[in-house]
Amino acid sequence: MEMIMDWSPTLVTFAPLIGVFLILCLPRKKQGWHRLTGILATLPSLALSVLMYAAFDTGQNGMQWLKSYVWFQVPFPQANPWVFHYSMGADGLSVPLVLLTSIVSTLAAVASLYIKKRTKEYYLLLLLLQTGMLGVFLAHDFFLFFIFFEITLVTTFFLIGIWGYLGKEKAANHFLLYNGLGSGFMLFALVGFLLLFGSLEYSAIEKGMSEIIAQADLLNDQFKVMLWLIFICLIIAFGIKLPMFPFHPWMLRVHTEAPTPVVMIHSGILLKMGAYGLIRFGVGFYPAYMKEAATVLAILGLINILYGAILAFVEKELKKVLAYSSVSHMGIILLGVAALNGTGLQGAIFQAISHGLISALLFFLVGSLYERTKTTQLDELSGLAKSMPLFSGIMMVAALALLGLPGLSGFISEFMAFLGLFKVKPVIAAIGTPGLILAAVYTLRAVLKTSFGPIRERFVQLSDIHIKESVPMMIFVGLIVLIGVYPDVLGNPMQQTLQLIVSRIGG
Repeated sequence: MEMIMDWSPTLVTFAPLIGVFLILCLPRKKQGWHRLTGILATLPSLALSVLMYAAFDTGQNGMQWLKSYVWFQVPFPQANPWVFHYSMGADGLSVPLVLLTSIVSTLAAVASLYIKKRTKEYYLLLLLLQTGMLGVFLAHDFFLFFIFFEITLVTTFFLIGIWGYLGKEKAANHFLLYNGLGSGFMLFALVGFLLLFGSLEYSAIEKGMSEIIAQADLLNDQFKVMLWLIFICLIIAFGIKLPMFPFHPWMLRVHTEAPTPVVMIHSGILLKMGAYGLIRFGVGFYPAYMKEAATVLAILGLINILYGAILAFVEKELKKVLAYSSVSHMGIILLGVAALNGTGLQGAIFQAISHGLISALLFFLVGSLYERTKTTQLDELSGLAKSMPLFSGIMMVAALALLGLPGLSGFISEFMAFLGLFKVKPVIAAIGTPGLILAAVYTLRAVLKTSFGPIRERFVQLSDIHIKESVPMMIFVGLIVLIGVYPDVLGNPMQQTLQLIVSRIGG
């Protein structure tokens, strides 16, 4: 068991590749086998993620289960070589996100029951995507992080472009264009760190940046410009991924045109890679620069919240309501990050986890609804509680979590993010609070239009969700309630890591 735990970050990350190999060996026409193998192949990572979460030492600072080996070097005459490491580990920031990734990936694989064409290729890409996402959160080297990040980009592009709805090609192209641009900015930052430090291990970059900040007054102007350019590239790269206004249009197309399981993963996990990057690389590597940029980030977060909430309120299509809602809720993460204190950062991570669960559940519900009604236009939906009571009940719980009802995960996340910002920027925090009221308005409007009122004749005989759908949905509901009533189950593992990050900020 000790050896398994020592190598748990690597095992968790690459376990889905066993399923990739098995599916490659299966006949193309055996769709049932593809589906079963694809679902089962997500379970080893899920089991190991739960084991890591349970075994995580909440009193220890820094990375745990860290394994670091020199991968390869690029030598230079009369200069130190560039050293690239295979370095994997976990801390209080990554462990909750790894568990979220494993849970959503497994439930998304179960939710893939409506995928009927090219199932072999579909599950191959889904498992490769899971490997990429887990690697992003467990890598301890920026080059390794970049490789895993690009794996998620390529696999998601094909999953949208092949299995999406009517506008799938445009959605996939927009996704690739914006995220490819973000990868370009990230690559610039990567090269900048190599030029500065000769290594991309997180610990080497953190140490190097601390030494640079300590002697900031002695730096020449060109060096300062280079540091700022790297910082801005990181903010833009992860701002696109989050997404941050004005880099959000690509996400709206993906949320409306991608197949249901891919939207679950996209809204539940892939967007949260942006939040992870802002905290890990922005706050972690550039604490002094983040203090200077905090007001700008807070204002952008404010725009996200209000802009997304207003458009969600006037939107008449259910998927777009949820898409604009995601824009709004990502603004709460930005506010938590901009607070640059323990409360705000913890609220940002809570919001990332909570929204990951809630949005995945909501898009699962909308996907199940579309399979039955062939529409998600609010004006065409009415009275579904009469024919689909279980669906409507679960949707109501998910909606209440989204609007921040106490006792559900959405409340504690929003409360902590705003509380952290009120401590340092009370005016911006106060301006953002109407967004929370609008969230209640657009969420309840969507639920009332969908579930209540007179039922249309063509929806009278609709079948309610069946057990293959209801079981994963109830798992989501259970986790949302658990975090809402016992936040420490999520908060305890991240305390030491956040204290270490805040100590670098000086807060």
